[in-house]
Amino acid sequence: MSQSQKPVTPYDETNIERLWGGRRYHSLDYHLRETFGEKVYRLSLNGGMTCPNRDGRLHSRGCTFCSAGGSGDFAASSMLSVTEQIESAKLRIQDKTKCKKYIAYFQAFTNTYAPTAYLRRIFTEAIVHPDIAVLSIATRCDCLPSDVLELLSELNKVKPVWIELGLQTVHEATLSAIRSGFTVSQFEAAVHALSERGLTIVTHLILGLPGETEDMMLASLSFVSRLPIQGVKLQLLHVLRGTDLGLQYEAKPFPLFSLEEYCRFLVRCLERLPSRIVVHRLTGDGPKALLLAPLWSADKKRVLNTIQKELKEQNTWQGKLFAE
Repeated sequence: MSQSQKPVTPYDETNIERLWGGRRYHSLDYHLRETFGEKVYRLSLNGGMTCPNRDGRLHSRGCTFCSAGGSGDFAASSMLSVTEQIESAKLRIQDKTKCKKYIAYFQAFTNTYAPTAYLRRIFTEAIVHPDIAVLSIATRCDCLPSDVLELLSELNKVKPVWIELGLQTVHEATLSAIRSGFTVSQFEAAVHALSERGLTIVTHLILGLPGETEDMMLASLSFVSRLPIQGVKLQLLHVLRGTDLGLQYEAKPFPLFSLEEYCRFLVRCLERLPSRIVVHRLTGDGPKALLLAPLWSADKKRVLNTIQKELKEQNTWQGKLFAE
């Protein structure tokens, strides 16, 4: 067990900031430095897959918030081999970071929605690359058949494998409204199947979905906090041009968080999130060229600084109010 996974009690301002490197939450950056001894950078890759919510099996237009890139707007071209994508991505970020270890992140669309033989080939090519420390795979809870689960378990013995599962909300009415195509029970079953095989699970929640109150969002957080997951992405709802949600917003704008409202609510979420869970994201990363609203979300540094300031002003931290 790494230092970042060890609980420290009693919690107070001094040991919280020492535990998480000056932050008041268990950040991914801190977790990676503690685990690998250095900074690790994520490389977005494209496995060339689609999604059952786009190819007609469930629907043809995807989830209402999903862009044409299938959440992989920053991923490399699927026309390149996996190795070529890795090397190309490394070159693109060489001015940003001098790190030597990377996460191979298959991000675009549903990355277990293909024949197992194909998945074995591309995932193995990624995981054996000498600079790759972690294989991260974004997928859906309804696209994890037994043969894929066994493949993932096998790969996890080579290097750590993270499975990113979008839940977004625990409320079935909202899941139907955003056209997710799966149920909460399917999601829960997938989490337990992955956990039984020792895989690391990162859950996505969207904060600010139309019609949801803060109490409803906190109920979603409470639900995932009690599942055997290791990471969470708290995703601010950002409305993108060209999506069905974007069309809905342009026709009849619905309420969205202001910067101040979001940062205050994010603090409420962190207080109720177990300290063992690694926070992979606190806001959104929509392409600026497609962003309709909220426009303040484009300034990611400002958002993160405001959240940290709010945590300090309230003298609070991740897990402070979490009750087993």
